[in-house]
Amino acid sequence: MVNLEKHVKLLNQALLKFTRPDWRRDPELAIVDTILEQHPEFLTIIATDLKGNGSEKQFGRKDSPTVEQVMRAAIFKELKGLGYRELEYAQADSRVCGVFIKLDERKPFSFQVWQKYISLIKSENLQKLIVEINRLAINEGLEDLERVRSDATVIESNIHHPTNNALVWDCIKEAHRLLVQLAGKEGIKVRDYTKGAKTNYFKINNTKADKRTLLFKKQLTLFTKSINQVNKFAKKKEYCSPESIVLLFSMKELLPLMRQVYQMTERKEINGEKVPNDEKIFSIYERHTDIIVKGAREVEFGHKVVLTDCKSGLILDCEVLKGNPNDTTLFIPALERVASEYGVIPKNATADGGFASLANQKMAKEKGLVNIVFNKVTRNMRNLVSSKKMETILKKWRSGIEASISNLKRGFEISRCLWKGWEHFCSKVMWSVLGYNIRVLTKLVFNQLPET
Repeated sequence: MVNLEKHVKLLNQALLKFTRPDWRRDPELAIVDTILEQHPEFLTIIATDLKGNGSEKQFGRKDSPTVEQVMRAAIFKELKGLGYRELEYAQADSRVCGVFIKLDERKPFSFQVWQKYISLIKSENLQKLIVEINRLAINEGLEDLERVRSDATVIESNIHHPTNNALVWDCIKEAHRLLVQLAGKEGIKVRDYTKGAKTNYFKINNTKADKRTLLFKKQLTLFTKSINQVNKFAKKKEYCSPESIVLLFSMKELLPLMRQVYQMTERKEINGEKVPNDEKIFSIYERHTDIIVKGAREVEFGHKVVLTDCKSGLILDCEVLKGNPNDTTLFIPALERVASEYGVIPKNATADGGFASLANQKMAKEKGLVNIVFNKVTRNMRNLVSSKKMETILKKWRSGIEASISNLKRGFEISRCLWKGWEHFCSKVMWSVLGYNIRVLTKLVFNQLPET
């Protein structure tokens, strides 16, 4: 049921903002500002992540941003495609930025402050925020959830192409970096294996695959010495400075990775074994990275992401996955999340042929869907549709999600995620989806405004 009173209020408030010079220059932010002012409950979703970090202070020193300022700054950052340093600069350079973030003549916050607070917000709460904003669009009559479409894409981790040679070199470099720092704190002597390892690394890269065995044996000999050296200093317990203890903890984390990389390399390059993907690591820095193989396409390193959107273009559901599950296992869970989060069973659902299976078709029908269309079906399958015309319509409409994915990945620069670690990877994806949905929503609202 459309809430006409709120809908009129939203449009009227947006029109009032356009009379002010600050907002007239950026109507998109004017509409976002109106929505945030009318829905302060959105702040409570992320407030739990910021509680205890100073963002809830109302009195005393004003050296940390409020929950509202953190949320507004993160949204501004996503919509404008800024980094944290650029966000710091925008506060002083852009009048609209200062007004939107509600600095209220306060000194702009540093990029370190914004990074600290924005990175605290968890992906689970961002998912809830995405759902609430989508519900707002539904209540405003901008979306009816009559039809949905799903597809999977890959978002890369910020790593170089992983090879056994590169991983061994990464391990030796990282071990030496930690040991040199520890030597500076504790006055110990460490051996430098990076010079010989670097020479071997370049030689291996420039040697044909069938003639690299001897070079790998030499590299693994140096690697063994590096592992033993890290192990020797990691066992010592007389370090007392906080910096040394942190370095010791980092070395203890690195050791099992070094051993795993050694085993991978020895099995593959010396023994000629084929190492299963689940026994590999693809980066010692971004350890969460998965290998994604889709048919005959090029191998990608990152995470598979399943997206479900609707007629208005809003992304209703986003899930970042671990591993490389088959697309057929993703179709029903995506429908179930949409039904659970929005309380509506879509009438029509369509997806790529990779999602197609008789089991998926049967379960979707049992849940109450009328038209279930896959772009390609297996030999003994037929799409469940009320008419051939509807099948054609849904097939053509399905291809539109590829444009949505392209707009998301290009417009919000998320083809490769630069945030570090699994949790931050998921959070960055959710922030980009949130920014994309806000852009779609503001465009929908803007189209409802009378022309002036």
